[in-house]
Amino acid sequence: MSEIYIQLPPSTAIAYPVHVGSHLLPQLGQRIKQCAPSPSCALITDDHVAKYYLPTMKASLESAGYRVCTFVFPAGETNKTLHTVAAAYDALLSARLERSSPVIALGGGVTGDLAGFVGSTLLRGVPFIQVPTTLLAAVDASVGGKVGVDHAMGKNLIGAFHQPAAVFTDVATFKTLPPLEIQCGLAECVKHAIIKDARLFEFIDHNLSAVLACDAAALAELVAWNVQIKAAVVMADPFERGDRALLNLGHTFGHALETLSGFANLAHGQAVALGVVAACRLAADRGEFPDASALAVESLLTRIGLPVRIPIADPAAVFKAMGSDKKIIAGHLRLILPSEHIGQARIAADIPESQIMQAIGYIQQHGASTA
Repeated sequence: MSEIYIQLPPSTAIAYPVHVGSHLLPQLGQRIKQCAPSPSCALITDDHVAKYYLPTMKASLESAGYRVCTFVFPAGETNKTLHTVAAAYDALLSARLERSSPVIALGGGVTGDLAGFVGSTLLRGVPFIQVPTTLLAAVDASVGGKVGVDHAMGKNLIGAFHQPAAVFTDVATFKTLPPLEIQCGLAECVKHAIIKDARLFEFIDHNLSAVLACDAAALAELVAWNVQIKAAVVMADPFERGDRALLNLGHTFGHALETLSGFANLAHGQAVALGVVAACRLAADRGEFPDASALAVESLLTRIGLPVRIPIADPAAVFKAMGSDKKIIAGHLRLILPSEHIGQARIAADIPESQIMQAIGYIQQHGASTA
């Protein structure tokens, strides 16, 4: 098992470990008890993950001495709402949890975001533990402290920063994932490679077959590598006031596509892949990123099985949806663009609408609309 330690600036007094290994769930109760001692805890998961891992996780927590309150909600991004949060409050408050009681998120990014938001607000904030069961959550959503829920006007528009007390990633849980979930996680891995580490891009390219086959060693190395990249960015900018925004490469385009799809027909990783393609093409057309590199990114995403084109009935609607993005400052839409080569990126707030529309047009597949 590997451990990455995240130490935020001294002014925050926040530090926590990220553990990555295989077959960790049966022993997590004792490990969680060490970092969040309390007589009780809350275990939040969705009804899909619950079928596979809820009994093992609950038994482990009970064997460590916790009185466990479970809250299971319907799986899917469409349920990451204040309505679900209210139902969670009802269950957890009825169980008379204490301010020392940790909220434990068992599942993917939706569960982590929702459970983290519950933990950030319940009793004015309780400890929060992330146990990601998807590759996407392990390399992205579980690290960094961003929590929240969606609104009809856009994704993650209601939320907070609430750092976990610890993260435990058991790559053995990835074996029950459908191929799409591995593919979606790889979208975030490719994103990390583009903004920070060309060697990671090569690793994904050379080890893609092993990762897609859920080889434990390959997955553990991939997760640890990506967590190290994200941890370095988060430690330098915990509240996204500067370079942490680089982690949003592809997300402004992607979130707009997700919003227009109603969060039902397009998975987050698929949307990120499309956004990354659009951002790379935009940078290449501006002469800021080699065309060959943009095509290499597109090729790798295609080999992974991710979409690089999508039917779009109205590109202007995508641009308008991008206008609801949280990263707008003083009315200016900030985009993250690769810069010079794979492994480097910049924050750009000077992109004309016409160039953004051209990038949207690049990923547009003509036909029936899904966005």
